[in-house]
Amino acid sequence: MRTFLYCEASGYIEKDQWLPNSWVNVECPTPDDIQFLLDKFKIPESFLSDIADTDERPRIEYEANWLLTILRIPLLNKDSDIPFSTVPIGIITNNDITISVCYYQTELIPDFIRYTRRKEVTVRNKYDLILRLIHSSAVWFLKYLKQINAEVANAEKALEKSIRNEDLLQLMNLEKSMVYFNTSIRGNEVMLAKLQNIFQDPKYIDKELVEDVEIELRQAHLTVNIYSDILTGTMDTFASIISNNVNTIMKRMTSTSIILMVPTLIASFYGMNVPILGENMPHAFAAIVLLSLSISTVAFIIFRKIKWF
Repeated sequence: MRTFLYCEASGYIEKDQWLPNSWVNVECPTPDDIQFLLDKFKIPESFLSDIADTDERPRIEYEANWLLTILRIPLLNKDSDIPFSTVPIGIITNNDITISVCYYQTELIPDFIRYTRRKEVTVRNKYDLILRLIHSSAVWFLKYLKQINAEVANAEKALEKSIRNEDLLQLMNLEKSMVYFNTSIRGNEVMLAKLQNIFQDPKYIDKELVEDVEIELRQAHLTVNIYSDILTGTMDTFASIISNNVNTIMKRMTSTSIILMVPTLIASFYGMNVPILGENMPHAFAAIVLLSLSISTVAFIIFRKIKWF
């Protein structure tokens, strides 16, 4: 799906067709969208192939007078085991052409367009647009990180009641999401530094915007590191708890086996088909039972003292 957006005083307004210096946003491109981009704007086909690669890292590439800027943005996967991940978005720019292509449906772009209208943001040039998209990505990273932290808290509460494999797997998948976020945020930080070296013309420079983007990225990076450390500590703690529970169960089973072994051993001796002490006593059976119970009771008391029960 492609949309043509033109920045006016009240933010980005959707147009029916492309205008010079407008922004062409393409999400989940169809073959018709791809052919339109190739025929209408003559963009390099290799750019589209690079953006389509799910594992593409943030980078910059030149071809002729075209500039490709690839960023990583967060994505909510409702139908996947890993609830949060990141995907590439490519911004292809020329003198008067700005095209963004993303092969996934995300919340970032629609929210960014609404934000420009709500705040009446004026995007002066392609560098401003790229910076604001990086800023928006950092904001969405922080939003999703709060959701991840809430899901971790819920999983912890569930594990406190009963340790289940499903809850542990959920924590593991959330930990994977943290890794994806951390890697992508660091990649976007490197991209920001490279962009500042490229766009050094005074007409592109907006120090206040650059500082806002740097602050937001730094906050996202620090937040993901903090949450990741907390989650790692939580996983280690529950691993220790599971190991301790297993040890406790093994101690109880061993103690029970030893306590039950005593009367079994005595009964085995008196079950032999040979002459044995007390076989002619009238109350021998009761005496043997009492002896077995006494020894088992002593063993039980000993195990209680050493906290094996």
